[in-house]
Amino acid sequence: MVTAVVAGAAGRMGGRIVQMIQKSGEIKLLGVFEKPGHPAIGKDVGEVVGLGKIDMELKGNISEVMEDADVLIDFTTPESTLNNIRFIAKTGQAMVIGTTGITGERGKEVNLLAQTIRCVMSPNMSVGVNVLFKIVEDMARILGKDYDMEIVEAHHRLKKDAPSGTAMHLAKILADSTGRDLDTDAVYERKGYIGLRKEEEIGVQSIRAGDIVGEHTVIFGGIGERIEIIHRAHNRDNFARGALLASTWIVRQPNGLYDMLDVLGLKERTNF
Repeated sequence: MVTAVVAGAAGRMGGRIVQMIQKSGEIKLLGVFEKPGHPAIGKDVGEVVGLGKIDMELKGNISEVMEDADVLIDFTTPESTLNNIRFIAKTGQAMVIGTTGITGERGKEVNLLAQTIRCVMSPNMSVGVNVLFKIVEDMARILGKDYDMEIVEAHHRLKKDAPSGTAMHLAKILADSTGRDLDTDAVYERKGYIGLRKEEEIGVQSIRAGDIVGEHTVIFGGIGERIEIIHRAHNRDNFARGALLASTWIVRQPNGLYDMLDVLGLKERTNF
């Protein structure tokens, strides 16, 4: 049985992952931790996440929990994820990263370190979203530059990064599939007299409201028709379920950086 540690276990995603591991027959929860100073440190994690007492104390440092674990599951913050992968790079254990918003120099270091260990990193661990990634790639290649391409994403009011990591990954797929440059062709806001839409534009718009778990719409707008593909997350279970699937898969792989398309066996392009 795979043994796992959950980072950020008192958070929304971390807590749900803890709950689902406890119901899993394939993964054993070996430890949990939070960032130093978190008010839940020292408490029973089961009581923190709504499971009731499970006799597992929430620790305040990764070094206190990783000794005998196979894999670390990390849905935290870019800063915390970087610190955690630095630790894992020294121990040689496996890691599953669902943290979004890891960019710039921090992103470069995370990607470099991830290649030295066994690591699954994805902007979205949902099986459905990763199927969406694959479908959008094929559609963009088929439809080409004859269709305008837009992305609209919606999340809860507490989400700190925008656009979402999933939306940005979708935008990169559209750009790569049509020979566009996301750095110059992406448009993140429209206001006022903006003139005609440029053919190479990839629009990415963000909505933040209420308790929306996550919604992504990809629009292919042609002359006389429009194709819309929508993924709606009703709760966080699909992300947690994907993380558990990635955790059981990655421990059997050689060192390298993988994503959920690797986990699901979707890397080969679908033929139409």
